[in-house]
Amino acid sequence: AITPSTNPSETVICNSIGMIAAGNAVIFAPHPGAKRTSIRAVELINEAIKKAGGPDNLVVTITEPSIENTEKIIANPNIKMVVATGGPGVVKTVMSSGKKAIGAGAGNPPVLVDETADMEKAARDIIAGCSFDNNLPCTAEKEVIAVDSIVNYLIFEMQKNGAYLLKDKELIEKLLSTVLKNNSPDRKYVGKDAKYLLKQIGIEVGDEIKVIIVETDKNHPFAVEELLMPILPIVNVKDALEGIKVAKELEKGLRHTAVIHSKNIDILSKYAREMETTILVKNGPSYAGIGIGGEGHVTFTIAGPTGEGLTSARSFARNRRCVLVGGFSIK
Repeated sequence: AITPSTNPSETVICNSIGMIAAGNAVIFAPHPGAKRTSIRAVELINEAIKKAGGPDNLVVTITEPSIENTEKIIANPNIKMVVATGGPGVVKTVMSSGKKAIGAGAGNPPVLVDETADMEKAARDIIAGCSFDNNLPCTAEKEVIAVDSIVNYLIFEMQKNGAYLLKDKELIEKLLSTVLKNNSPDRKYVGKDAKYLLKQIGIEVGDEIKVIIVETDKNHPFAVEELLMPILPIVNVKDALEGIKVAKELEKGLRHTAVIHSKNIDILSKYAREMETTILVKNGPSYAGIGIGGEGHVTFTIAGPTGEGLTSARSFARNRRCVLVGGFSIK
C-alpha cells in the first residue's frame, strides 16, 4: 500500500483497518517526505494488534522509503494486490503493474452555491471543509462557484466564520508567486495554515483566520490548480446553470468529489448527473463525504480511477465463486 505525504497517518490507519478486516497482511510504502509519521503510525497499529491478541508483523513498512524500494515491493511475487493513494503518476504505476490494483488519484473539488442556499450554513460549511487539515484532503473544497446575486452575502458570511478576504491585486499576485512554482504548488507551503501563508506576504492575522478567500475568474491558477492549502478562490457566475458548467470544467473530469449548496431539487439533480463524481456532498462540508458527520465509514483512499469508490474491507478482498457440480446433489 503506497501512501501520500499529505495524509501520512490517516491513510495508514484507514487502510490497515480495511485490509486486515479483509484477511490481508500489509506492507506500507510511505512517501519519503512523511516517513517518520507513517512509520510511527505503523508502530502504533502493531501495538494495538498485539493488545488484541493478533500476530506480530501483520502490518509492516520500510525504514527508507524510496521509488526504487517501492518498485521492488510491487515486483515481489508474494504481493498479490497493490493499493496507491497519491497523484496521477503513482496511480498509473500501480495500474500498469500487472497485479490487482486499487488507485486513488488527485481531485480538484468545486463547490457550487446558488441563490436558494442557506447562506449562513453554506459559508460555515465551506470554511469548515476547506480548512479541515489545512485543505490537504483531496476531497476538500478547492474552489467556490457562486451565483452573482448572492456572492457578496456569501463572502460576508465567510468572513464571519474565519475567512480573510484578500482584495489588493498586488498582494494577490505576491501570494500567487509565493505558493506556486512553475504552475505547481510549492511543497514547502502545502498544508500550511492561513495565518502562516498570509505572514509570507506581510499580513499579520490571529488564529481565528482559517482560510484565505480571493475573488478570481475561472482561469486563475488558484482555481485551476489543486493547491492543498487553505486558499479558496471564489468564481462569480450569472446563474446555477452556468455554475454547473464552470464547476465541471474546473473539476477536470477527475470525477473525484464535488459539493453543492442549494435547495433547488432540479439543480441538485442536474449537478449530480453532470459532475459524475465518486463523492457528491449536498448542503454540508466536504468531509461529510468521507464519513465524518455524514453517512458511511471513514476512508482516505477514494478509489475513483479504478472504480472502487470509497474503499472498505470489501474492496481489499478477492471476490470468488466456488462451484461444485455433481457431488452432494440429492434428487
